[in-house]
Amino acid sequence: MKIIDRLENITQPFKNAVITIGNFDGVHIGHQALFHEVVEKADAIDGTSIAMTFEPHPMRVLKKNNHPPLITLYEQKAELIERSGIDVLVCVPFTRDFASLSAEAFIKDLLVAKIGMQAIIVGKDYTFGKNREGNLTVLESYASQMGYEVIVADWIKAGQNFPDRISSTRIRELVMAGEVEPARKMLGRHYQIRGLVVKGRDRGGRLLGIPTANINLQDELCPRTGIYAVTVDYHNRLYKGVANIGYSPTFDDNEFTVEVHLFNFSSDIYGEKIRINFIERIRDEKKFANISELSAQINQDIETAHKILAAYDT
Repeated sequence: MKIIDRLENITQPFKNAVITIGNFDGVHIGHQALFHEVVEKADAIDGTSIAMTFEPHPMRVLKKNNHPPLITLYEQKAELIERSGIDVLVCVPFTRDFASLSAEAFIKDLLVAKIGMQAIIVGKDYTFGKNREGNLTVLESYASQMGYEVIVADWIKAGQNFPDRISSTRIRELVMAGEVEPARKMLGRHYQIRGLVVKGRDRGGRLLGIPTANINLQDELCPRTGIYAVTVDYHNRLYKGVANIGYSPTFDDNEFTVEVHLFNFSSDIYGEKIRINFIERIRDEKKFANISELSAQINQDIETAHKILAAYDT
């Protein structure tokens, strides 16, 4: 997949461009279905499949501090879009000047003249342009004049347990509630956080005999505090483990940490980047009377995680 992060780098229109546009936060199964439709349409007309997104997220520019945490930062979003088979990702630097572009100019100057749009595939509620003045009606009103096709994608549901439309907002709520399995059904994959392994307080190995990797989070959206069965992606290998998110109430220091114990793992990974996939929430954090009680509970959590992960193919 070719990534274009500046519109000036597009020197000529793409061949028979088929495009979809959005923030695609989470790159959930609804987004994936949209990308699949774009790829199929592009294949049918011997064209180029294109996804256009924005960085930073428009909410960061337009609403400053009044915005929710992102499900996927740009790095992961680009990786996931590439997996869908899209030919080109156009990441538009989002500014207030860009936000002031009229709907007509957005279509005529950017999508048609610069991108070479032959077809656009979007959801029913798609809006664009200054003050969101653009919508499906506007897109369709220029279609014959400017020579492109408008295709409206159907909303995707995650199954009988999720009768409502899949949305980034709903996924965000589920992750923040610790409901990582329902979130997985909407994402089409386990929710993942990324970060660097940093020096911690050395309590796991020194006091409890259970070494843990402390994570300096890269992601904004962190699951609810508690204990989770996880897998960890490190150097393109998956390791099973158990993660703790929270404030270590037994030690009364109120410092928020994310730490993970990897099963059958002894390598030094300080300074390394790892990815943690959340499989299932085991329990809430709890304050124990002493270290012995805490150690016993952690060993029970490890046993529980082993059982949960036994059927998980690494």
